[in-house]
Amino acid sequence: MPDEIINRVANSNLVTINLEDYYPKGARIVFDIKDWLFEGFVLREKDFREQAKQFDWSQYQDTYVALTCSSDAIIPAWAFILVSIHLEPFTKKTIIGNLEQLETAIYQDVLQNLDVSEFKDKPIIIKGCSKKPVPQNAYIMLANKLKPIVKSIMYGEACSSVPLYKNKS
Repeated sequence: MPDEIINRVANSNLVTINLEDYYPKGARIVFDIKDWLFEGFVLREKDFREQAKQFDWSQYQDTYVALTCSSDAIIPAWAFILVSIHLEPFTKKTIIGNLEQLETAIYQDVLQNLDVSEFKDKPIIIKGCSKKPVPQNAYIMLANKLKPIVKSIMYGEACSSVPLYKNKS
């Protein structure tokens, strides 16, 4: 009888971390204040404040919002702050930027609060390819958080991982 095939990956103490598992639920929305500007370029304070006051902010309940202005208008900082103050009771997070910056900010919060003690002295694989929009910065943040406590860090899949870090001690 031929030698039995042994799945060494399944029998190893490798731990795979998939950042998709930490992807928070909630719609990601871009709020473009260009639509509130006179002819898309001029911020008239009185009109802007009135639009903010009359707007139905509740439609942003439990969402993540990226504030932006897609026109070349010069927007004073207070305008974004005013919009964020109105959004605050409804949104999970609001930033100034695009969707990728929003995802990075979301993952920054997630990873900051992630308890990594269970990974102490273990070889870790950070799973690559994801179906959800996990930003590249999230992988860097995770690796930096894990590095002081893990035995090693690899990237990819158990069958074809790329070594990134090995603790020398």
